[in-house]
Amino acid sequence: MKIYNTIARYMAMGAILLGSVACTDNYMDYNKNPHEPDLEEMLPDDYLFSALLLNMQDVMMPEQENFAQYVDCLMPGSFSGYVADSNLGTGWSGRFATFNPSEAWTRIPFADFYDKFYPNYFQLKDQCTDEVYLALSELYRICAMLRVTDSYGPIPYSQVGVNNALKSGYDSQEQVYTKMFEDLDKVIDVLTTYANQQFNAGGDRIYEGNTKAWVKFANSMKLRMAMRIVYANENLAKQKAEEAVNAEIGVMTASADGAYHKVVDHNPWERFMPNWSDARISADLVCYMNGFNDPRQEAYYGKSTFAAESQGAFKGTDDYVGLRRGIGQGMFNAWSHGYSCMKVTVSDKMLIFPASEVAFLRAEGALRGWNMGGTAQALYENAVALSFEERGVSGVSEYLANSTKTPSAYKDPLKGEDGQKYDYSGSTSSTVTVAWNEADDFEKKLEKIITQKWIAIFPNCMEAWSEYRRTGYPKLMPVAHNLSDGVVNSAEGARRLTYPADEYRDNMENLSVALSALAKESSNKKGDTMATRVWWDCK
Repeated sequence: MKIYNTIARYMAMGAILLGSVACTDNYMDYNKNPHEPDLEEMLPDDYLFSALLLNMQDVMMPEQENFAQYVDCLMPGSFSGYVADSNLGTGWSGRFATFNPSEAWTRIPFADFYDKFYPNYFQLKDQCTDEVYLALSELYRICAMLRVTDSYGPIPYSQVGVNNALKSGYDSQEQVYTKMFEDLDKVIDVLTTYANQQFNAGGDRIYEGNTKAWVKFANSMKLRMAMRIVYANENLAKQKAEEAVNAEIGVMTASADGAYHKVVDHNPWERFMPNWSDARISADLVCYMNGFNDPRQEAYYGKSTFAAESQGAFKGTDDYVGLRRGIGQGMFNAWSHGYSCMKVTVSDKMLIFPASEVAFLRAEGALRGWNMGGTAQALYENAVALSFEERGVSGVSEYLANSTKTPSAYKDPLKGEDGQKYDYSGSTSSTVTVAWNEADDFEKKLEKIITQKWIAIFPNCMEAWSEYRRTGYPKLMPVAHNLSDGVVNSAEGARRLTYPADEYRDNMENLSVALSALAKESSNKKGDTMATRVWWDCK
């Protein structure tokens, strides 16, 4: 391995080498910028490899606002119960939140991950021999493609890049997970070997070249993936989870182990909520946190402005107020922006994988009788405590002692106001509390774990949506308007996305294999629809 101890001066240049490279049928066909240094000039200083790694990192949790808008805020943001659309464009022909997204919208969470990730990945593999860099590129690929397979089911994975063709063959989702586990084990072996050696910090906006931190991240990712498949293959899930937790270096255990991406330009959530007013906090999240009297609310989002503006039923109060997901276009006036809005600044780091999530995963594993290094109760309570620490909030002891408070009912503050045509009141129907009760049955304990994990990992929307589909928790209110023409069950919500039209037009031979695999793996066999369950969604 090559060891680079110099803090790279390249970050000051502010440009990512290949950020604007378009994907073609030949991954190596790049346009030459006369103002960029030649490849031979970049290799000695490690500039090229650092730039490629940074580009791949940026796809794991996108910072670019247009990409992030579709793959985080608008899609899993609504599906997960975190986010409600509030700035409804009159030209929108459909939306994720109402289960009728346009084809242009459903294409982005599929094609853009391939277009933005693989040119960098294949150039690194072609030019680099550094074992750590190659292992990291494989880890980033797993993280990025996990989002795609969990959104669609069968995807191109093992055959991507064969004959330099983007239009590649598909693997079933079970095959994708099997291959990802194999690849991840190799990554962990390499990174563990070099765990005590730093690499170029200029090529790492998450851990600044700390190889050991990436080992913990990789083991934690293995644990996350293992738990995802527990209802599809419990034996494999148990094996992989125990391997991850009991590995030589193991998983994240301290808040400082968590993965947060340092932004270059701005945090995209600042654009979505306080800046553009595209979204407000969902009523689901606010009802849980209101009911629990959760002190993390102050760190997550602001109070309603209805009181200050003397509007609606909340006049004279300063409560936190969420907005129902899936509201209809034209049903709210300008006062709709009075709902609670995320607290986020342009320079805030982006959450990728907090240590609290790992503790919740271990708590669920212990609940299932796996060797997770502690009891379910101890790991659950540690997970909540870690979340409070991560958010800089006090009062965790009182919070964990809450054995009576349950999620509150929702009452729309604008009922009866001008421009408000519908009553969006409702309830999550959940009676879950915070305090651990050893006398509870398995499902009640599982609901506690997943509900608290859901609160803790906000705003990691993709992970929250996946866990909601896997477990059925937390219990969410149905969307206000379901425009799927009866395809999507309002109580169950969207289970996946449909394949983009490009795949039907340009890759039909391979896509037909995917459709067959989807029909075989799905527990409800509804075809290429948003109601079809992916392989692991079979509880």
